[in-house]
Amino acid sequence: MALKVEEHFLVPKHTILHQEDAEKILQQLGSKLIHLPKIKKNDPAIKSFKAKKGSVVRIERISKTAGESTYYRRVV
Repeated sequence: MALKVEEHFLVPKHTILHQEDAEKILQQLGSKLIHLPKIKKNDPAIKSFKAKKGSVVRIERISKTAGESTYYRRVV
């Protein structure tokens, strides 16, 4: 049985944020949506979420050296 891409151990956790949460994050970062790095809506890691253009994706990576890191991307 094949694994889904998002279930693979090398793929970090991706979460689509609700609009209100995305606005709070952008406010905390002192940034605007346009300034976030891009992720395509057909990216294999988020394709199953059916994310819409303009959505914000939180990516949580775990590293042995850096610990846990959180990144944000905007869907294009």
